[in-house]
Amino acid sequence: MLASDSPRRAALLAEAGFEFETVSPRVAEKLDLDLTLRELTMWNAIRKGIPVARTHPDKIVLAADTLIALEDEIIGKPADLSEAAQILRRLNGRTHEVCSAVFVHRFAAGRPAAFHEISRVRFRRLSKVQINRYLAKVHPLDKAGAYAAQGHGAEIIARIEGSFSNVVGLPMEQTRRVLEHFGVRPRRRGVS
Repeated sequence: MLASDSPRRAALLAEAGFEFETVSPRVAEKLDLDLTLRELTMWNAIRKGIPVARTHPDKIVLAADTLIALEDEIIGKPADLSEAAQILRRLNGRTHEVCSAVFVHRFAAGRPAAFHEISRVRFRRLSKVQINRYLAKVHPLDKAGAYAAQGHGAEIIARIEGSFSNVVGLPMEQTRRVLEHFGVRPRRRGVS
């Protein structure tokens, strides 16, 4: 069971061949700047997963959270298009970290597992016009850092070090391994 509203996480799991139900977690993501990037993403992933696991104690529940940081400053989702443009101008030509934390739990068995993954993303040097063109093609308000690696991501991203799927929102390499420990395997061979 996926405890997430993210269509990107659902797509990654489906493409990998996993069958699952999606449940919307009824908790708001927090942005507590006293926590590190790893701590904050893990805290949010656990906060999303625990209530869903309690409600469905016999199901294996997966919850995740993804944020970015530029020089240790955490950047969440933009509030509006103006803030999205500001964020992209800050990331312009620079390297930032993308951290996803994943929490998997079967409440009835008392079997939680959690991990995080960090990838480094280098942005291309972009003009104001290129940033505005990019923002016109995507919906940046539901994305940490106001961008997506998939789709039009190649227009703004020069290089990704680490897991590409992590930058999309769910590090599939580690997720597969953890789900396997819970006895969950893809029904068919998927593309990752």
